[in-house]
Amino acid sequence: MELLTTTDLIVRMAIAIGLGTIIGLERTLAGKGAGMRTYAMVTLGSSLFILISEIITSTIANASFSNPLLIASSIISGIGFICAGLVIFQTNKITGLTTAAGLWVSSGVGIAVGFGLINLAIIATVAAVLVFTLMWFIETVLLKFSYKRSSVDDDK
Repeated sequence: MELLTTTDLIVRMAIAIGLGTIIGLERTLAGKGAGMRTYAMVTLGSSLFILISEIITSTIANASFSNPLLIASSIISGIGFICAGLVIFQTNKITGLTTAAGLWVSSGVGIAVGFGLINLAIIATVAAVLVFTLMWFIETVLLKFSYKRSSVDDDK
């Protein structure tokens, strides 16, 4: 494993911030509490922890005990804990679930960037934005035919 240069680190972290900002932009435009800054911080943090594990693995002489995938699984668990705090059940309605899922996905984007899987991170970002936007339009149309039309008005 080759040692990452400072330029590599800056580029990967900038890409993580950029992709997180793109995902968070949709949430900001939708008027959600977790927006561009939150998503950018999640992708940056995830990427940072992966980069740290990559650097440690490449600089330790006997790195057989070091496994960057353990860091990735810890990131996923930690973000899951944060996301659980975003989900609120109140008066028979769940809120924050989509935002929590989006943060979880943006953490995966950051992990991908940290590992240098830039193409995968870009594809996942595009997919997340499409899910946020395209699925919203589909849900809006489908909810017009739902038995629970009153819930449509609550979500706007």
